[in-house]
Amino acid sequence: MPVRFRAGLPAAFLLLAGLLCPPGPAPGEVLDVADTGFGVRNVVTVPVDPARAYVALVDGIGKWWDPAHTHSGNAANLSIDARPQGCWCEQLPDQGGVRHMTVVYAEPGRLLRLVGGLGPLQGMAVAGMMSWSFQLSGKATIVELKYLVGGYNPGGFKDLAPAVDSVQRQQLERYRRFIETGKP
Repeated sequence: MPVRFRAGLPAAFLLLAGLLCPPGPAPGEVLDVADTGFGVRNVVTVPVDPARAYVALVDGIGKWWDPAHTHSGNAANLSIDARPQGCWCEQLPDQGGVRHMTVVYAEPGRLLRLVGGLGPLQGMAVAGMMSWSFQLSGKATIVELKYLVGGYNPGGFKDLAPAVDSVQRQQLERYRRFIETGKP
């Protein structure tokens, strides 16, 4: 079957666009949705080395995470203890608290992997695995945030996956802006 191009767009332009933007995962996307779970992936590039990008995630989370996505309304109450069995926790009033996720793999400057359910997922019969990977690219770092969730949710995950992807993308953009400007 011959390749046909839309009228008004030169074939050379479309061919060049295809070469410059090869198929593959987009910067933010729902990877898959099934009756029993979903996966989302978001990517940003930050102008620091992987070690500094990792520190901004772990030590700076309370400075860039959106307080609207906390239980306390204050992102400064968040912390990540980046070691196996460490807690991504949030302090609440009256000595309360939330364990959002548990660290299962920590390799500074390379990978941080956590398990658990964020937000409404915590109250569902699901398990989640989140990976933050850091890859040097010239003088910058490509940061990939992948979150895979499986389990039971009445009605499935068709509507939930895009919402989780959107929140993950927003958080990753706040992280990127924090690294670039010092403000989310």
